[in-house]
Amino acid sequence: MIPSVDYIRILPELVVSLFGILVMLVDPLLPEQSPKKPLGVIALVGALAGLAATAFQTNYYGSAFYNTISVDTFSVFFHFVVLLIALVVTLSSFEYLAVQRMRSGEYYGLILFGTVGMMLMSSAVELVLVFIALEISSISTYILAGMRRRAAESAESSLKYFLLGSFATAFFLYGVALVFGVTGTTNVYGIAQYLQGSQASPLAYLAVGLMFVGLGFKIASAPFHVWTPDVYEGSPAPVVALMSTGPKAAAFAVLLRVLFATGAPGWFWMVWLSAVLSMTLGNIGALVQQNVKRLLAYSSIAHAGYILVAFAAAKEVGISAAIFYAASYAAMNVGAFAIVAHLASTDEKYVTLADYTGLGRRSPLIAATLTMFLLSLIGIPVTGGFFAKFYVFQAALQSNLVGLTIIGVMNSAIAAYYYLRVIVYMYMRDERVEVPVNRIPATLGVGLAISLAATIYLGVLPGRVLDYAVQSAQDLMK
Repeated sequence: MIPSVDYIRILPELVVSLFGILVMLVDPLLPEQSPKKPLGVIALVGALAGLAATAFQTNYYGSAFYNTISVDTFSVFFHFVVLLIALVVTLSSFEYLAVQRMRSGEYYGLILFGTVGMMLMSSAVELVLVFIALEISSISTYILAGMRRRAAESAESSLKYFLLGSFATAFFLYGVALVFGVTGTTNVYGIAQYLQGSQASPLAYLAVGLMFVGLGFKIASAPFHVWTPDVYEGSPAPVVALMSTGPKAAAFAVLLRVLFATGAPGWFWMVWLSAVLSMTLGNIGALVQQNVKRLLAYSSIAHAGYILVAFAAAKEVGISAAIFYAASYAAMNVGAFAIVAHLASTDEKYVTLADYTGLGRRSPLIAATLTMFLLSLIGIPVTGGFFAKFYVFQAALQSNLVGLTIIGVMNSAIAAYYYLRVIVYMYMRDERVEVPVNRIPATLGVGLAISLAATIYLGVLPGRVLDYAVQSAQDLMK
């Protein structure tokens, strides 16, 4: 008999799933050519209800469903991050769907179902359940990537994402199978207990490598990053905001459990090399981009590298720095893509740097908000990005990773060029072609306000969130 408290420990997932099902049930009842705003409202209420359920869940820490789920500060932290991402993406989608004439009611349902998968990934301590949650998240984003059905590049991005994602998932599943062959269990704590009591088998090293390949695809770290620019360019901009933050945060949560909670062997140099490649290739690739979505795609690769620097530090300070960085990156990146979605106009015609010329004069508020997000991505003080990078590099130095820190700082300097380049276009270039800029609708304004407030809060008063991240790291290492 499963205790009723077990259901409370998956309450956010249950609540969001029910609202996703409600979206799918209501969709056929609406006229075919009608706007899908009522479904967006349902999704919005679902995200808010998920946040309330997560807050309620904090009174019921513990394991559930025969030790396959663990509810602690670590999982709750990522629940809040993922749900806030879903909330902002939903808010930014109201206008986008209307402008792009997209009347796919399942759009909002897929956002909610994908969010359920991401939340499960952060709380699962059973690798088979992690795989199921990963598939729930992935299948939703595969479909969302192709939602611009009249655009050939959207279909291309969806197909490319699906094929490469399936290939990467197979690597993860093979890794899980090898772990079971070595340890006789797929439970994180059971694996940790086995590895602590015996010498690691060569197959254990291979298993860790295979799982890292699968998760490396989801976090878009090099050399598993090749899909990122093309998929980001062809996908709807709000969907890119989701897939560049939510699945990435959830995959980092899984990677933290796989590498640290299990005491997995032989991962250090693999993570070190991926961090260097991600930072370097991501930043160099972004330097030559004219398309803003592709620029932010390469930026996403680079930021995955910065987070992996914290992984390489391997101590609790490194884990807490990685957790804090994931939250900061989510806040600033989802806001940046929300603005890109607003400016793109019909059929996403305006997504090049040239289309941003003179934006500071045409729409000072939008330009100032985007500037704030870009400065945070650089790591300028008074933004969340500054403390995120500070804590990551501090953790690396405390672990005597001087070389890796130097490479990270040099890459941060390179990244400043292409972020500042966007700002130069907005404020210091005269527009050659008049690009229309619509007023910010109320829903998008709320979403941008949430992202901007979180970005500034994490840059001015980071202490409370960092303390929670430290507690999350301690819970993870128990």
